[in-house]
Amino acid sequence: MDIEEIAHTKPEAVIREHIDPVMGLQGFQIVGVANAMNLPREHWKAFGQIARALYACYSASDATLAEINPLIVNGDNQLVALDGKVSIDDNALFRHPELASQRDTSAEAEAETIAREADISYVKLDGQIGCMVNGAGLAMTTMDMTQLYGADKGIGPANFLDIGGGAKADKVAKALRIILSDPNVSSVLINIFGGITRCDEVARGMIEAYNEVKPVVPIVIRLQGTNAKEGREIIQAANIPTLIAAATLTEAAQKAVAAAQGAN
Repeated sequence: MDIEEIAHTKPEAVIREHIDPVMGLQGFQIVGVANAMNLPREHWKAFGQIARALYACYSASDATLAEINPLIVNGDNQLVALDGKVSIDDNALFRHPELASQRDTSAEAEAETIAREADISYVKLDGQIGCMVNGAGLAMTTMDMTQLYGADKGIGPANFLDIGGGAKADKVAKALRIILSDPNVSSVLINIFGGITRCDEVARGMIEAYNEVKPVVPIVIRLQGTNAKEGREIIQAANIPTLIAAATLTEAAQKAVAAAQGAN
């Protein structure tokens, strides 16, 4: 059954039961669901065993989803779970090394796998401006700004990428290589607010990545905060023609959009 389609077209057909995480799944809730789905009473005991086991699996594995689909009554009149699916919260995998080792990376983009291994938060999007930012909130703001100035030109963010706090030069270099691995990227916007992350370290990472990758796309960089002056001096001394400086996020977003538009 395509449950997503049912939930969209016929939401009243979906039975919802909210479980108190302290109390757990209660017997009366199981009975209520079994009755609501018109399950013959002779299968209620088996249904209860399956439901409790499913919830136990969900809780113990820090899952975001635990699903049985389909659940059938077979030719021997037995209630059987034919297939199932469990999605584990990435942020909880450190508690489940036995599950982390079973992760299937074939369904995710190669860049996302490389980013995870480098401890970089990265999500590929459909735009043309590669974004490298430190801090999830600032990353979202940077993406919003590129969308604000680029939407009417068909230009937007190509990714969400947060290098996190305290990123060193090698991590910045890895992040830039990940961004440039996307063939849709026409320009790069680097927006760093130096707090824990030092702007001079970011600048060194930029130079290292540039020397390795040799990008041809224009790169707009805005450095503010800790060692921002030193970072700008490092960038200026490198004399890289494709690097474009910006003093504010507004200016940086506008220049990144213009650079992407020119490249296209």
